[in-house]
Amino acid sequence: MKNILWAIALLAITGTGCNKMLDEVVVTNTTDDFYNTRNGFKTAVNASYAGMRIFYSTERGMTLTVVGTDTYTNGSDGNFKFANQYTSQLDARYDHVRELWNGLYQSINNSNVVIDRADQVKDLDSASKSLGVGEALFCRAHYHFILLQTFGNIPLRLHENKEINTAATRDTASKVYDAIISDLKMAAQYLPAVQNEWGRATRPAAEHLLARVYLTRASSPQAQPDDYANADKYAEGVIKNYSFKLLDDPGKVWAQGNENNVETIFAAQYTTDPLYASPDNNACRFFLMQYDVLNGMQRDLANGTPWKRFRPTAFLLDTLYKDRVHDVRYEKFFTTVWFVNKPTTTPWVMKLGDTAVYMPGRPVTDAEIKSKNYLLVSSDKYTERLYPSLNKFNDALRPDNQASGVRPFIAFRLAETYLIAAEALYKLGNAQGAADMVNAVRMRAARQGSTPAETQVNQEAMKIKATDVDIDFLLDERGRELIGEQLAWFDLKRTGKLIERVKKHNPDAGAVEAKYLLRPIPQDQIDRSSTPFPQNPGY
Repeated sequence: MKNILWAIALLAITGTGCNKMLDEVVVTNTTDDFYNTRNGFKTAVNASYAGMRIFYSTERGMTLTVVGTDTYTNGSDGNFKFANQYTSQLDARYDHVRELWNGLYQSINNSNVVIDRADQVKDLDSASKSLGVGEALFCRAHYHFILLQTFGNIPLRLHENKEINTAATRDTASKVYDAIISDLKMAAQYLPAVQNEWGRATRPAAEHLLARVYLTRASSPQAQPDDYANADKYAEGVIKNYSFKLLDDPGKVWAQGNENNVETIFAAQYTTDPLYASPDNNACRFFLMQYDVLNGMQRDLANGTPWKRFRPTAFLLDTLYKDRVHDVRYEKFFTTVWFVNKPTTTPWVMKLGDTAVYMPGRPVTDAEIKSKNYLLVSSDKYTERLYPSLNKFNDALRPDNQASGVRPFIAFRLAETYLIAAEALYKLGNAQGAADMVNAVRMRAARQGSTPAETQVNQEAMKIKATDVDIDFLLDERGRELIGEQLAWFDLKRTGKLIERVKKHNPDAGAVEAKYLLRPIPQDQIDRSSTPFPQNPGY
């Protein structure tokens, strides 16, 4: 595990490919020749994964993908509310776009070191070479795809940057898509179905990402006639050709310690070891309401550190999760009850383990509220500080309340693979096939009854028909299943629904407009380029 977690800084040889690195800092005694050795090659392969921890489970990655959508808006705290509200502060000086751009390009260059130098490593056996190159190709494609979705036309970097280069151009999206697809197809040829070390790229991970890439390109100006067919082919291949299965209980997918389960296809890795840890794994903090100031409550590891950055919209809670009789996902994914961890006698006696706060998810009367010896919160009284809290990323194993998270972040899982296939089949005119794929996900979310007959009633209630399927329903289902998993903004953009659904369902984001379909190119990238580097329109 530690090998893959070592995101060594290859500062002597890396850059963004467009980065004028004027202030290089020597952090090791490693020379350039080291990366032409077997150990150096392995180190470079491990460094290829560094970008995963730049994007996944970080404030930058979460803010760019979770809020500013129809399902999540801003909470009371944080410096980046403008990313949800689409105000003028969302400009080229925005920290998160700069950090994402620079970090992913450096990780792309780490990958290029592996790919370009593999044949120069004399003591490297062919199997290790193919495996390392396959992992680097997967990482390079992954980072280019994130950048492409976020910024549009981007510089395509397919070779190691060996010297300072200040000239940069934006390659067309068509060219970048072709390179991403080529990388992933080659990666799938080199990678095994299962790796000895969990967290490394595999063939099904490459194929899942290929399905996602084809689905995204299919609805873009760069669309090719067979994109939807390819999205379905690769998604169904992952479903049918490997040993992945949907867990019986959706709540167990994200259970701490169970991330390496039969539904997980690929996960970004973190650790408690200070030698390898990234400081940015903070998803466990962002979704939590301010429980620690309420009567009978104090901050602890089990309940988490409530940074109250992200708050669910009424649309998510009241519409997408309206069915809480047959569908268990709301109760599995959200915390709605908090228990006393700080006993008190005022304004009433609250003993350790008693209910301290309850959010029943419906309007409640003043009489009901007054009748309880705990805080009963009506669904029409949620605020930027008080709301049901997504618990997928809770991390009770952090060393203390100030420490960052240690959990792996599940980036690809089989439920999404089914929903990719569903969308592709729908677009191919096969609505029944799409409904079948969606129903596979919905059946496992059906409440288990006290008898098989009761379970069957719930399953039947969850089933959809072919006539129920359209893009809005598919987006709704992705919201119910994949909430918080850094896909929502990309999903809305891909389907052409971002502006419509954000304006309709996110009252804090009414300023969203067409220019926000792309993020601004970081100003420092424009400034450091010796050739004109155009900004995205409107910024």
